[in-house]
Amino acid sequence: MKKEICVLSTKKLQTNQMHFLLNAGFSVIEADFIKITSLPFQLKMQPSLLLFTSQNGVKSVLENKDVAFLKQFPSICVGSKTRKLLEDNGFQVLQNTEYAEELAPIIQKEYNLQHIAFFAGNIRSNVLPTAMQEANITFDEYIVYENQADPIEIKSETDVLLFFSPSGIQSYLQKNTITNQVCFCIGTTTADALNGITENCVIANQQTVENVIIQCINYYK
Repeated sequence: MKKEICVLSTKKLQTNQMHFLLNAGFSVIEADFIKITSLPFQLKMQPSLLLFTSQNGVKSVLENKDVAFLKQFPSICVGSKTRKLLEDNGFQVLQNTEYAEELAPIIQKEYNLQHIAFFAGNIRSNVLPTAMQEANITFDEYIVYENQADPIEIKSETDVLLFFSPSGIQSYLQKNTITNQVCFCIGTTTADALNGITENCVIANQQTVENVIIQCINYYK
């Protein structure tokens, strides 16, 4: 591998994640291009099932005064890391998929009689709400965190960009450009945000930061 390929991660990495890249011979720049703020919420009605699409949604619920009450009800979620965070904090998880598109038909078929509490951010796709509406599933949506751009100008020359959300790409592009860098994306939705900007894109096999890093390391082996 070429010495000192410079990787920019558009979110700050955990120590072990950083070590993966450094041990593989990369130099690394990291910055949070997105600011996440938990929002308070009040339950509208008692649910029978909880729906989470991200770890940020779980973190916000864990801060809510009704968290002990909510732990009585089973959950379904998007993402293996979301599932782990729920289970580590005492929630029962019935099912998870890696993408909302995979979870939508399961909800329509297996959970259509539930009253679902859907915990989301201020920026979210319409996949699951549309699926629930089409199946006449009763659900209450709670916006439990805010996703805000926090753009930073990167003056160093970079070879690799790690992206973890469409909003992260939008934030990056407010003060930077994508030229010939190889872009590694956490999932297809994130990669779609690069349409028309670059074709130099690699998508992770799993929606985890670790898998994005693995794809990057393997690419340059």
